[in-house]
Amino acid sequence: MIMNLHELAKKFDITFDDETLLIQAFTHSSYVNEHRKGRYLDNERLEFLGDAVLELGISQYLYKENIAMPEGEMTKRRASIVCEESLYHFAQELQFGDYILLGKGEERTGGRERPALLADVFEAFLGALFLDQGYNSVISFLEQYIFPKITTGAFSHGMDYKSQLQELVQKDKNVTIAYQIIDEKGPSHNKEFQAQVQINGEVHKIGVGRTKKEAEQRAAKHALDSLTLN
Repeated sequence: MIMNLHELAKKFDITFDDETLLIQAFTHSSYVNEHRKGRYLDNERLEFLGDAVLELGISQYLYKENIAMPEGEMTKRRASIVCEESLYHFAQELQFGDYILLGKGEERTGGRERPALLADVFEAFLGALFLDQGYNSVISFLEQYIFPKITTGAFSHGMDYKSQLQELVQKDKNVTIAYQIIDEKGPSHNKEFQAQVQINGEVHKIGVGRTKKEAEQRAAKHALDSLTLN
């Protein structure tokens, strides 16, 4: 798997000066726990750094490319781009899941396809690239693989699923919607929240996200998908 990481870097025409950073970016904590003698480091610290680098890069792009866009709209657009769902799709398209170092238990439970895990790997990769080659290399990567999606308007809808659900169900004035956080787990810097949406007092759908708001948005999206298919 580590040799495959070298192939991944070549696919993006990137040569890491410190290949241990690339390996760390794709190393999940479950793998570290099962290989303690190997002195591996998990990707959580790189994910933390990559999150900040990505947000800065997206902010810079929106500021430069949308001169007339007000601050509030830029904030909404950025949130729709850096949310877990978008990062998950980025990682999938780039086939990052094929290169993750996972523990056996995480592998058996489908961790390689888990949205939160893949989103973290995407951010960790950006963190590793930033440390190894600097901010401009991160921007070059984003220019090639992410910014074109923004240009085509892939995120113009803002992904405000809660508002969309509200509009859909309030066609009947007697319908009420409520959200509740029912679970949270993980360390303080890498929380995972579980939210449920209740329609007329009945639990309808559950969503998971790295913030309470993101979990509620995902619950709303699942509810929307369910209602529009029925």
